[in-house]
Amino acid sequence: MQRFKSQGQAQRFVSTLSAIYNTFNIERHLISRNTMRRFRTSAMEEWLAASAAAA
Repeated sequence: MQRFKSQGQAQRFVSTLSAIYNTFNIERHLISRNTMRRFRTSAMEEWLAASAAAA
């Protein structure tokens, strides 16, 4: 966290990063390939909807 100008900036980055990471992080070893594909498709649709709403 040394490269951030302030603690607030670091906190904003980490909170945004965690939201994105939680959307796309899937425990691959626990599910089948087909299920993972569906989860990834769903995550990408959520991401596109969220980024379109922000723009």
